[in-house]
Amino acid sequence: MPKGLTSLSIPLLFCCRMFCAAVLENLEQTIVPDFGSLESQHDFRTPEFEEFNGKCDSLFFNDGQRRIDFVLVYEDESRKETSKKGTNEKQRRKRQAYESNLICHGLQLEATRSVLDDKLVFVKVHAPWEVLCTYAEIMHIKLPLKPNDLKNRSSAFGRLNWFSKILSVDESIIKPEQEFFTAPFEKNRMNDFYILDRDAFFNPATRSRIVYFILSRVKYQVMNNVNKFGINRLVNSGIYKAAFPLHDCKFRHRSEDPSCPNERYLLYREWAHPRSIYKKQPLDLIRKYYGEKIGIYFAWLGYYTQMLLLAAVVGVACFLYGYLNQDNCTWSKEVCHPDIGGKIIMCPQCDRLCPFWKLNITCESSKKLCIFDSFGTLIFAVFMGVWVTLFLEFWKRRQAELEYEWDTVELQQEEQARPEYEARCTHVVINEITQEEERIPFTTWGKCLRITLCASAVFFWILLIIASVIGIIVYRLSVFIVFSAKLPKNLNGTDPIQKYLTPQTATSITASVISFIIIMILNTIYEKVAIMITNFELPRTQTDYENSLTMKMFLFQFVNYYSSCFYIAFFKGKFVGYPGDPVYWLGKYRNEECDPGGCLLELTTQLTIIMGGKAIWNNIQEVLLPWIMNLIGRYHRVSGSEKITPRWEQDYHLQPMGKLGLFYEYLEMIIQFGFVTLFVASFPLAPLLALVNNILEIRVDAWKLTTQFRRLVPEKTQDIGAWQPIMQGIAILAVVTNAMIIAFTSDMIPRLVYYWSFSVPPYGDHTTYTMEGYINNTLSIFNIADFKNKSRGNPYSGLGNHTTCRYRDFRNPPGHPQEYKHNIYYWHVIAAKLAFIIVMEHIIYSVKFFISYAIPDVSKRTKSKIKREKYLTQKLLHESHLKDMTKNMGVIAERMIEAVDNNFRPKLE
Repeated sequence: MPKGLTSLSIPLLFCCRMFCAAVLENLEQTIVPDFGSLESQHDFRTPEFEEFNGKCDSLFFNDGQRRIDFVLVYEDESRKETSKKGTNEKQRRKRQAYESNLICHGLQLEATRSVLDDKLVFVKVHAPWEVLCTYAEIMHIKLPLKPNDLKNRSSAFGRLNWFSKILSVDESIIKPEQEFFTAPFEKNRMNDFYILDRDAFFNPATRSRIVYFILSRVKYQVMNNVNKFGINRLVNSGIYKAAFPLHDCKFRHRSEDPSCPNERYLLYREWAHPRSIYKKQPLDLIRKYYGEKIGIYFAWLGYYTQMLLLAAVVGVACFLYGYLNQDNCTWSKEVCHPDIGGKIIMCPQCDRLCPFWKLNITCESSKKLCIFDSFGTLIFAVFMGVWVTLFLEFWKRRQAELEYEWDTVELQQEEQARPEYEARCTHVVINEITQEEERIPFTTWGKCLRITLCASAVFFWILLIIASVIGIIVYRLSVFIVFSAKLPKNLNGTDPIQKYLTPQTATSITASVISFIIIMILNTIYEKVAIMITNFELPRTQTDYENSLTMKMFLFQFVNYYSSCFYIAFFKGKFVGYPGDPVYWLGKYRNEECDPGGCLLELTTQLTIIMGGKAIWNNIQEVLLPWIMNLIGRYHRVSGSEKITPRWEQDYHLQPMGKLGLFYEYLEMIIQFGFVTLFVASFPLAPLLALVNNILEIRVDAWKLTTQFRRLVPEKTQDIGAWQPIMQGIAILAVVTNAMIIAFTSDMIPRLVYYWSFSVPPYGDHTTYTMEGYINNTLSIFNIADFKNKSRGNPYSGLGNHTTCRYRDFRNPPGHPQEYKHNIYYWHVIAAKLAFIIVMEHIIYSVKFFISYAIPDVSKRTKSKIKREKYLTQKLLHESHLKDMTKNMGVIAERMIEAVDNNFRPKLE
């Protein structure tokens, strides 16, 4: 071989060797590490037991160096009762196998017995630097590159500095977080990251996330070629009693450790304490301590509450308008007038037991109805149709800002399969894309069968909810007869009870209370049913699981909460026939009728009881129950022992948050959002009630998290998930429901038709437009002699000279060629109602779509910030990469020159 070629091959081989080494290094760092596997279950690596060192606020192992990232709790089988030796031994071996595998995966464990209960053992888990770095790369966790001075956050109260200072959190107490350019962590670029202190580079929330990721995927048993793994299954089966990250200190006092940031104490003082109820939330600290998933919930709830302030102000204004103008309500005056309403005899509203009654006994309810059934209600319904669109569009912009501020814009969180899903993967198939074998839990036919069974189960339980609503309707029909029978038989009687408690009012109130009780009972059942159905469905990822459960739970709750309101608004009193030929429900019960003024007041009563009762019940559940449970737990512990119990034991005695985290908090607020938007035309004060409830809800939820519950595992997220499209669907439906409430439930359209068409010739007798005579015009006449069944009609003998009674409908009088058929007024009203619905829907939908188009989801300023940060981050990484390449190329060039020089110098000599 020529010498020249040999000399040139030296640098070429050197370059190839460096390239191959770099490729192999990158491959090793992108593969999930396996620090070892447990081949035999008879050779366990278990943690050593250590005595508690007496420092109650310590967050470290006994050596004071290694931080506690997670705590596992179990009950020592050797100190239990020996009635179940076989079961205890199996649990012990599974736990030993699991802990041994944790150690093989690089985690460090230290076990400590309980100070209060000698049977309890606390296993403290610590993740070393190498493990944190390896899994940070696997999980694509974004970490700081260099300080960022671009994020200058603007305040909504920027010009009102003094006002903003009162509402904001004191920055001397909770200091603003330093902002950084961030990038997904890579071990081979570790020098590019902003690492001043290894112990502080991964904050406690990130450390807990990484450790939980490992705990959820380490196996503890292999049976029939099926891996069993994950801390969740071990806790569910009772092998471990709990698994949780630690709070950093007590919520009432600062930690004794001077290096502790005392974030829990700061959150309680500046966020959860009642004296901070008027202050803005410290969202950055919430996000830092609990993670983005908790932070985005409180950001959304706070923004929703701020927007409710505007809706509440307009709603109160509309309510006051109706209240101040109720004395000018002409049709109410006619109902209450002794010479008009006092002389109108109304037909019985049920068979056999119901008497005839005078119209003026509904005087008080007609006055109340004037407050809600006014022109202000129409304005408010249109306003709320626009308000809900503004809320959703501005929330999208706010959410985009939070994505930028919290570094979740390009969240590269690779969604891992749930351990429950992976454990059921027994079928082997060929992936169509990779052409490699992969395991799935069931075949295509099995999946179709599961989906069919789940859909059938959901449909069955929805039918059961509807059956409960039908039961309430039967109750209403039955109890109305009882209340009607209690009315005095003398039509001229002056019983004071009749003035305020009419049969309709008594039936409405009692039915609403019973409906609320049934709703709360069914909620408890349906929560468990929805979870069982979703578990059987077996979604692959946690996001799929939560979205599937969200849709099922919302569907159940939607039917459960709103079905009674839909019945009152759109069905009650709409299909009743007339006294001579009433419509019977199930062939037995005569359909309910509304008051002469309509069913709007009854719908308002139903909404008030359900909204108010739901708020009270939820606060009892959220505040009293955890507090009582923790109080009982403290009572059973030794008196005064809290001073010597370590941090992990204090947290163990707090309440667990539950698997679904804030799912029920979201569900509660979305149901409230439905009440505020879907039926707001009947109750303008609904936004005010929601506003007051939400102000308390924010602080109650904050108090629960900081004082009563164990610390949650921090989770990353970009948005509020499936709740966003649900709110958009409610917003679209709300336009239809409010238009139909005004058209079909209230009496606004019939009054307008009478005012503009039937109060003046050719239909009316008045010379000018007026509302006088409206009541007489809208009550049809029925001849008592035309009752088809005398026993059913039950004419009352005390009627004297009266041979007719009146009923609520637009029908021709007796003796007319088309007696008891709908008259011309009826068809005018129906046409006006349909025209109103079409016009109102088109106007509001047009405004909604225009607003959605005009307001971009991401503001121009936020887009510029995102692009500039991305550009600077790429530039930073590129420059660093160029420096490394230039340095390496320089070394290679020097070696090449040296090799060429060494090769040719002897020749020249």
